Amino acid sequence: MAGQWFESVAEAQRRAKKRLPKSVYGALVAGSEAGYTLDDNTSAFRELQFAPHVADLAPERSLSTTIMGQDISIPVMISPTGVQAVNPEGEVAVARAAASRGTAMGLSSFASRSVEDVAAANDKTFFQMYWVGDRETLAARAERAKRAGAKGLIVTLDWSFSHGRDWGSPSIPEKMDLKTMIKYIPEGITRPRWGLQFLKAGFIPDLTVPNIPVDGSAPPTFFGAYGQWMFTPPPTWADVAWLREQWGSDLPFCVKGITRVDDAKRAVDAGATAIQVSNHGGNNLDSTPAPIRVLPGIVEAVGRDVEVIMDGGVRRGSDVVKALCLGAKAVAIGRAYLWGLAANGEEGVGNVLDILKGGLDSGLLGLGKSSVQELSPEDLLIPSTFTRQAGVA
Repeated sequence: MAGQWFESVAEAQRRAKKRLPKSVYGALVAGSEAGYTLDDNTSAFRELQFAPHVADLAPERSLSTTIMGQDISIPVMISPTGVQAVNPEGEVAVARAAASRGTAMGLSSFASRSVEDVAAANDKTFFQMYWVGDRETLAARAERAKRAGAKGLIVTLDWSFSHGRDWGSPSIPEKMDLKTMIKYIPEGITRPRWGLQFLKAGFIPDLTVPNIPVDGSAPPTFFGAYGQWMFTPPPTWADVAWLREQWGSDLPFCVKGITRVDDAKRAVDAGATAIQVSNHGGNNLDSTPAPIRVLPGIVEAVGRDVEVIMDGGVRRGSDVVKALCLGAKAVAIGRAYLWGLAANGEEGVGNVLDILKGGLDSGLLGLGKSSVQELSPEDLLIPSTFTRQAGVA
């Protein structure tokens, strides 16, 4: 809505916290255990400094690139996140905002809106899959996404959320029935605007996930789907190679959750055309390094073979610049756009993308670059202790 523009992702977060019930906001910011990884994801960027120029700067700058076969106006895409019950339109609103800014949408298999609806809203949609179910089910789920118009497949392999958080895990109900709504009335009273927007839309927040069924059955709840994931045996690299074949050798295939060089190489061997360097936003194994720290070694090892996407801790356009300098083809954002969605719906997501675009353009100007393709490690001052590497033969 007009008049609700914000000038930073930090302000979007403040507005989201003010607008959302405590339990909903807690689900957006949660990390695992002590939150060491969650903190490192953002703080690592502060250790990198720029080496700007002051003359002969490029008067015009190109921010566009290509990722997973799609031309995008900025090297920032939407990372898949689970049930987006912060706004009635959820992932469809996010998809429309991304489309209006000319960039790609990553849709979670645990999303609150169907792949059919989201792909119709953004023709640059990539469908993300967890390893849920047997091979027949997985192949059918991928085929459903392909029929819906998904342009690429993202397979998330990092295995789990931690159960314990030192500051307490967010309270997320199994389903929104009458008993649950009564329980959460005290929270709703303190944040009335959030509940009213759902009432105006004609429904209450739905915690089911419509992208899991492949046989026309009723969609499970988020926790039902999560349980299926946890009780499905973890995949082998042979399984990943099999799914790549099922998806189609001519279609983009990304493996998400990479933090080690040897895993990056195995993903390439399994047929990946892209990898996403990620620690699940600090929600996986705590004390895993920030993706920006492990990015250079992974790019050096496989950057000539696959496109490298990075997510984790991106809050500013300058963060995007730093990731591109270290070899990422594009970055993916998660919490940043969810805060925008909570703050101002579809326009809030677009607002976040505009903020990142503006900061990215300013970074190119200061560094004397005419294109994002020209960025390199020489544009940064990198502390000798900054990078981390694991799995190096």
